[in-house]
Amino acid sequence: MGYKLMMNDKEHHGLGMAAEIANAQQRIKRTEIALKRTEELVAENIERSSRMRRLVEAADRLVVRGG
Repeated sequence: MGYKLMMNDKEHHGLGMAAEIANAQQRIKRTEIALKRTEELVAENIERSSRMRRLVEAADRLVVRGG
């Protein structure tokens, strides 16, 4: 009986480890997706910032020249 109980504990522990690994893999995948989206947003913001800077510089040139 004691041996059988030990085996069940080991099997249970193995299943617990498998569940923890699966959970960790899911968290890693979600983190990778979030990181990719963050990189996309940063790239979009850089592009917008550059576009705005060009527009401001063009507007400054118009004002300096008198339109």
